[in-house]
Amino acid sequence: MHFSIPETEVRSGENGSTYVAYNIHVNGVLHCRVRYSQLLGLHEQIKKEYGNNVVPAFPPKKIFTLTPAEVEQRREQLEKYMQAVRQDPLLGASEMFNSFLRKAQQETQQIPTEEVQLEVHLSNGQKVKVNILTSDQTEDVLEAVASKLDLPDDLVGYFSLFLVQEGVEGSCTFVRKLQEFELPYVSVTSLRNPDYHIVLRKSYWDSAYDRDVMENRVGLNLLYAQTVSDIERGWMLVNKDQHRQLKSLQEKGSKKEFIRLAQTLKYFGYIKFDPCITDFPEKGCHVIVSAGNNELNFHVKLPNNQMKEGSFKVTRMRCWRVTSSQVPVANGTANPCSSSKCEVKLELAFEYLMSKDRLQWVTITSPQAIMMSICLQSMVDELMVKKSGGSIKKMQKKRLNGSIHRSDSQQAVKSPPLLDSPDTSREQVVKLSTKLSSVSLRGISASNSANDLSGNEFHGNYAFEGIGDDDL
Repeated sequence: MHFSIPETEVRSGENGSTYVAYNIHVNGVLHCRVRYSQLLGLHEQIKKEYGNNVVPAFPPKKIFTLTPAEVEQRREQLEKYMQAVRQDPLLGASEMFNSFLRKAQQETQQIPTEEVQLEVHLSNGQKVKVNILTSDQTEDVLEAVASKLDLPDDLVGYFSLFLVQEGVEGSCTFVRKLQEFELPYVSVTSLRNPDYHIVLRKSYWDSAYDRDVMENRVGLNLLYAQTVSDIERGWMLVNKDQHRQLKSLQEKGSKKEFIRLAQTLKYFGYIKFDPCITDFPEKGCHVIVSAGNNELNFHVKLPNNQMKEGSFKVTRMRCWRVTSSQVPVANGTANPCSSSKCEVKLELAFEYLMSKDRLQWVTITSPQAIMMSICLQSMVDELMVKKSGGSIKKMQKKRLNGSIHRSDSQQAVKSPPLLDSPDTSREQVVKLSTKLSSVSLRGISASNSANDLSGNEFHGNYAFEGIGDDDL
């Protein structure tokens, strides 16, 4: 998650006095509004629990009323403090920090603690209604949904809750994976937009874990519904023969066989993002980014309208960062941003090992930059656990204990280094996809899609190189 404090407000207290409120944004959206004294109280708690040598520097108290310049300076310092705490693998995952954010979120949105009914969507459009408290955190809501579906406890960790926004003609935009520091009911209702809802979806990348899920009837149904939905969205490439086979298996109700065939399709298990902008291979290129199979896949439209495709393996990313900036809306003014006239511009940039001795930064400008970063981080987490002989259950336990480094959410904060230092004697060029004549499935019915891309490969100086899976 990306933490920022882009603005302050002067608000009135209960006794009529005024105070400065600091608006904490997550992913460019207001999460909570807090006073300096509240953050100071959190800092003192953290310092008492973890010691002075762990906590980052906190802006000092002032005796006199702050000038506007001093308020701005404190805002910048508090923003850096929040980012530093969140970045720390111990502090950022601590219940102390997360409970502070949950309480502040509830107080800011002025939603009292009470029992409510929350709708959680499944991939096939079905809605699961669960009775929860407005103050229930993400893990509580996930467990309530699993219980309502009769999903076994040992499979709950294979799934997560995602905030999505519905678009036209059934399209949807993945906004973010719901985090431990937020209250799902408060998060979705505070948006005050019926296009936003919560979706249950698998939260792992390695399709080998599908076997565990398919052993259970409920898990199989959830995975099947998600697979059908992803195919219907056109997230996977399906040729005519595969389409016929899938349709036949669907008519027979052969869910396991349907999933196994889908696993052979290109882009199975990927998340596809909305069209955005990249500077690779040229500045200002339009691109469709997909995340899956331990990579970011690019379908790029060059300025000359030529289409090219290539992939960036996470194992060859030296680091990545997410940055945000406030830019004026298109009104022709050059005045500094105000909260009503600006929008947040998010960028994901990663440093990629193009060849043995050449690193290059690649930048993606997208409102979904945070979600892309979260995908990269979860791929790294999964690879690290897999390399150590662990499992999803072990990974979930590590996350709960805060032992996995969290760097996906910080402003201009680098991610972990390459998982493996490239062995130059074993380095090999990863061939990119060849041109495919594809047929997208819409409701498991064949149709030619205007969005199908003829996949010319990146080549020459822009050829992607990568480490084979056997090097992991």
